[in-house]
Amino acid sequence: MESTFLPSLITPVDDLFDLKDLLNIDDGNKKRRLSLVPCGQANESSKLHMFKGSHHQEEEKLMMKKMLPAMPVLLVSMILPQIALAQDSLSAGNTSWILTSTALVLFMTIPGLSLFYGGLVRVKNVLSVLMQCFAITCMVSVLWLVVAYSLAFSEGNDFIGGFSNVFMANVQEGSMSGDIPESVFAMFQLTFAIITPALIVGGFAERMRFSSMMLFSGIWVLVVYAPITHWVWGGGWLGNMGLLDFAGGTVVHITAGVAALVCALVMKQRKDFPTTPMPPHNMTMTITGAGMLWVGWFGFNAGSALAANGDAGMAMLVTHMSASAGALTWMVSEWVRFGKPSALGAVTGMVAGLGTITPASGFVGPAGGLVIGIVAGFVCFNATVFLKQKLGVDDSLDVFPVHGVGGALGTILAGVFASASLGIFSGQGYNEGMTMASQVGVQVVGVLASAAYTAILTFGILKLVDAILGLRVSEDEETEGLDLNQHNERGYDM
Repeated sequence: MESTFLPSLITPVDDLFDLKDLLNIDDGNKKRRLSLVPCGQANESSKLHMFKGSHHQEEEKLMMKKMLPAMPVLLVSMILPQIALAQDSLSAGNTSWILTSTALVLFMTIPGLSLFYGGLVRVKNVLSVLMQCFAITCMVSVLWLVVAYSLAFSEGNDFIGGFSNVFMANVQEGSMSGDIPESVFAMFQLTFAIITPALIVGGFAERMRFSSMMLFSGIWVLVVYAPITHWVWGGGWLGNMGLLDFAGGTVVHITAGVAALVCALVMKQRKDFPTTPMPPHNMTMTITGAGMLWVGWFGFNAGSALAANGDAGMAMLVTHMSASAGALTWMVSEWVRFGKPSALGAVTGMVAGLGTITPASGFVGPAGGLVIGIVAGFVCFNATVFLKQKLGVDDSLDVFPVHGVGGALGTILAGVFASASLGIFSGQGYNEGMTMASQVGVQVVGVLASAAYTAILTFGILKLVDAILGLRVSEDEETEGLDLNQHNERGYDM
């Protein structure tokens, strides 16, 4: 029978401890050795054999009797190092934190973003927005398993991963990604893939067919999100250039923001925009969703450290400070410009602060995070006013001025505040050979490349979907509301 346990454990006992002293046996300075024979090779009557020297039967019995109490100590001494070696590559602490972060980031989409967006639209469209976010979660999850994870993270070239991990063929219970299970890593990254197309919903809210939304989102994840994820995090060209994007400034926020802008431009304005006011129908719902987003964002940014360590702690700290500063700055800007601060302005400023700190969260310090939040609130507020009031672009829920502008701003500022030479505003420093100028240059390349690729591909996907299904509902359907004509249900029936 083949040995199944400790196949080479014939160990000199005196290498572990002095057996003579342990057993209190005086053997005339002769050293005795204990051999543990593997379970499958041992004689059933005895697995212990004493050798080197001839001994009387009485002494052997005495030795055996004295040795029995010591056997557990001996076995533990031999077995524990083997177990420790087997567990060296897995960190229970890191794994626990990423499992928690995964739940937090999924919580951002369902229900966080769903409620945030749902409260912002008119009452006749609330259910359609909730349904879109929920359906995207389900569809992207299946696509991630089938091929998107492989395209994003398997070995390929500088621009796209390969097909070696289709259906997660290589993700087994024992597969590792660093010191966490690959299954945990894949699930964590899936939550990012889910929320990105869900964010785009805000750009075409209240006017896109549900079937068209599903087809657009599915294609978009495969041909836009997966490749750019590979560029930045999967071993692609931007990551190799040294782009600093800790948690998704380019991968999530720029891609979602630019795609939402393209959708708004291609699909044009909602009926009666901007002549008819279209205020949020339920700010209570929106603020509830905003609170969920804030809490979930700790998993988004701090979880991107992929470890329970100082990087995660600092990412959480600067994320919170940037969100707070962004909300306060937006409130003050609104107060000065329009005479009163609004709840809508406060939560939108919070999201701007969160989106802007995202790429920088693992590289900057607390004071740098505060500055980024202040800049985010001011810049994104003015970008929103300019886009809607000056340009008349109907980005329904302000995805581009908040996420697109914020993501680009944060990605560039990461190249500034990562410097270790800014005194109280210093960050964690640059990689070897990088200066502030060279790092900012890389950041700008990352912003422009991500934005340009997203814009071109999104435009092409929209035209394809329009040719197959049509993009917009009819004017009569838009007047009736998407809840009834797309789902035959109402968000409220009171």
